[in-house]
Amino acid sequence: MSHLEAAVPELDSLLPSRANGQLRASLRPAVRTEVPGPRSRVLLDRQGLRESAARSYPRRLPIAVARAAGSFIEDADGNVFVDFLTGAGALPLGHSDREIVAEVRRQLEIFVHGLDFPSPAKDLFTERQLSMLPAAMRDRTRLHFAGPTGANAVDAAIKLCKTATGRESIVSFTGGFHGATAAAMAVSGSVSQKAPVPAGLPGVHFMPYPYCLRCPLGLSPAGCGTSCATLLERSLRDPLGGITRPAAVIVELVQGEGGVIPAPADFVKRLRDLTRELEIPLIVDEVQTGCGRTGTWFAFEQYGIEPDVIVASKGLSGLGLPVALVLYDERLDRWQPGAHTGTFRGNQLAFAGGAKMIEIFGRDHILANVLARGEQLMAGLRGLASSFPVIADVRGRGLMLGIELADPRTGEPSGEAARRVQQGCLRRGLILEVGGRADSVVRLLPPLNVSAGVVTAALDVLTEAVSGDA
Repeated sequence: MSHLEAAVPELDSLLPSRANGQLRASLRPAVRTEVPGPRSRVLLDRQGLRESAARSYPRRLPIAVARAAGSFIEDADGNVFVDFLTGAGALPLGHSDREIVAEVRRQLEIFVHGLDFPSPAKDLFTERQLSMLPAAMRDRTRLHFAGPTGANAVDAAIKLCKTATGRESIVSFTGGFHGATAAAMAVSGSVSQKAPVPAGLPGVHFMPYPYCLRCPLGLSPAGCGTSCATLLERSLRDPLGGITRPAAVIVELVQGEGGVIPAPADFVKRLRDLTRELEIPLIVDEVQTGCGRTGTWFAFEQYGIEPDVIVASKGLSGLGLPVALVLYDERLDRWQPGAHTGTFRGNQLAFAGGAKMIEIFGRDHILANVLARGEQLMAGLRGLASSFPVIADVRGRGLMLGIELADPRTGEPSGEAARRVQQGCLRRGLILEVGGRADSVVRLLPPLNVSAGVVTAALDVLTEAVSGDA
């Protein structure tokens, strides 16, 4: 039985027995209480008394999780949800994949905490990560194991490029999100996140990202990507432009938190040509787009470019175990020993899980499933958009998709409509997140091995939620 086919029988151990017959046949979620239910509410209330005000996901998705398997989550009240959030993309093969769990359990009894010592688990993980790069990049790519988060890897990438170039400034893009540490936040676009924290990292210049539905330059969608590229080129070449040659340019090729916005191909090509001409290292942030999320292992492969630096995290372990990498051209390797350290950068469990995940990807043709299920979802979402004027745009790559909702009268993004759809989906058993400007984009991040039946069930729920809001 293939890895994709094996996802359905896992439900037998997850779902309440009285619902098994129905759900095995239809793969639909089963919500029997209000959301949150009484048991979930107790745990949510206890969390509110003990945890910081910065907690976020349970505010919009008020459930307490009891257990999960594959594409499904069961809450403390026995309600079963289809999970199209998957740990914000950190679970490429869904929850608690059996093969990866077995590999991690085996490693747990051998060696767990490794600092940056070599080990068989780390060596295999490294070998398989390099094998997923385009062939021309493999022999000249170095890996740095950063602290266990994508934000720490972003910090490391910035330090790497500043060290290698001796330059100070960084160019980033409006709408981008690179993390919540000091340096990662400084190169992110979210003003609300930065405003309460004075004296941030200096020397960051923001350029317009081609968000073509709402062009940052006020132009038509057709000319948005070209115009953003032209402005960037002129700004960096202009001797009176005010920007000294930067240490790096950092970009997401599909903005995630910014609203699931893929960069146009011509913009990316011109960005790569410009940075190569001016000898500016190009950092591509693949924290969310990596590990097959967009249909290729890394999103940059779809654009026919080779970045100088790649930042990866989230899905690397296959199981949500923390690990983060900076992959970069060897010519940038100017660091001294200990230049970027971290106690938890040697997570052997994550290495074991990640190596097994890559094996599964090849054996079970996971990337082909990403493309097929992405087309299935996109077709369903476009059908919804044709029926409901509240949907202003449907976009994304692979299984990283977004639906932007807007007021049909004004065309302005509507976070209120997006939240109603999100809550309507949750009450019907589908977990989704929102993001983008005004939180107006409903985001879909299913497991990459999700079945056609689960996608159909999710589309049915989404259709009901949008219909209820319309």
